[in-house]
Amino acid sequence: MARKETYVSVDVETDGPIPGPCSMLSIGAAAYDERGELLGTFSANLETLDGAVGDEKTLAWWKTQPEAWAACRTDLRDPAEAMHDFTRFLDALPGSPVFVAYPAGFDFTFVYWYLVCFTGKSPFSHSALDLKTLAMAAMKRPYRESVKRNMPRGWFSPTRRHAHVALDDALEQGELFVSIARELGLMPR
Repeated sequence: MARKETYVSVDVETDGPIPGPCSMLSIGAAAYDERGELLGTFSANLETLDGAVGDEKTLAWWKTQPEAWAACRTDLRDPAEAMHDFTRFLDALPGSPVFVAYPAGFDFTFVYWYLVCFTGKSPFSHSALDLKTLAMAAMKRPYRESVKRNMPRGWFSPTRRHAHVALDDALEQGELFVSIARELGLMPR
């Protein structure tokens, strides 16, 4: 019998394009069961890595987002402590955690690197579900056309907007994931 899965919508905010030379500034996660019910959330703002330097273009973009920048620079935590707490959050969930993001390639890179670097493991293993790919299957459109502006409005929450605050964005994309999964008949309506 297959083990149950828990879908963990994860969003990160960073100061550059790759982990190591750049830092993850914040992480937000919203866990959903196989029926699309929210099980719990996790969030943490992180201190920057020793020796890391923010990317010039990314830092210039952050200057255009003062509220989001302020949100991710409060209550800073040591990355090792935060990743151990995140691992405990994931380990307490029922079933196998599946990483969900938009785009998964970016967010997963940071989260996987931080988890392995600071905890020695990734509870996700290599399981990452990309929402854009899932939307491509649901909309039957080419991948590069499967962007949010082309997705049905009914897939989106009427009350949430993308704010570049990790937990808020994780909840927004978690609701998007549930909508698409229901459209595909993967979750009950």
